[in-house]
Amino acid sequence: MSKLCEICGKATVAGNRIQHKHSVGWRYKAPKSKRQFKPNLRNIEVEVDGRLTKVSACMKCYKKLKKEATLLAE
Repeated sequence: MSKLCEICGKATVAGNRIQHKHSVGWRYKAPKSKRQFKPNLRNIEVEVDGRLTKVSACMKCYKKLKKEATLLAE
């Protein structure tokens, strides 16, 4: 199962881990290594066409859906 939000499409992104040590030898070139930024996913049940389906959603989408549900309940 891939790390992908099925609502907004947010996925894993590559980047660099940079060590910031303040000494004479590191002044001009800080060592870098590859790393991954993974989305914070949560498996939730969403109603689609009157049926409940399981969806993996990032926390930003989860909060939006939760807020919409509370507004509709009022």
